[in-house]
Amino acid sequence: MQRIFALFSVVLVAAGLTGCQQRTLAQTAKAESNQPVNEKEEYAVTTETATFAAGCFWGVEATFRQIKGVKATAVGYTGGKLAHPTYEDVCTDRTGHAEAVEVQYDPQEVSYDQLLQVFWENHDPTTVNRQGPDVGTQYRSAIFYHTPEQKAAAEASKRQLATSGKYSRQIATQIVPATTFWKAEDYHQQYLEKRGLSTCHM
Repeated sequence: MQRIFALFSVVLVAAGLTGCQQRTLAQTAKAESNQPVNEKEEYAVTTETATFAAGCFWGVEATFRQIKGVKATAVGYTGGKLAHPTYEDVCTDRTGHAEAVEVQYDPQEVSYDQLLQVFWENHDPTTVNRQGPDVGTQYRSAIFYHTPEQKAAAEASKRQLATSGKYSRQIATQIVPATTFWKAEDYHQQYLEKRGLSTCHM
């Protein structure tokens, strides 16, 4: 069942606080009474999985949830060495995890190449271990591929972008195999959407 999400032109602003600091404060807030809009469901179509890291996962998730053909999303931690990491663990910048978004999509409606285009267009892939005010390895730019086909497509799109002249600096995005995806705490899931916001930094 396809859902339509409204896009609001509201930008999350928390003066003087980095992403980790903002979210540490958010964790103490009263729990939301409403449920996530797009929890995983059973679909008649066969979905495929894509995983991207592009800084604060709140904004990354909100962006991909706008895309027709995306059936479900989850934010979490991947690419690190600690099992069952918590948000506090990842914020230490010592676990090696990236804040990432796992996307379940219908390839009949949206292609992996189109998802890659959304990924490239909505963050700065030339900054190393940071996006905006958020600094640390957990905010790195990365594509975690699930199949050889995804790897080939990601590498081709990176080469194309690198030679396009769009950036004067080198593309820093990692293209690495998908590893265990540890789903983040419930309050992080669809965080912006539950608050009527459309974006964090993207």
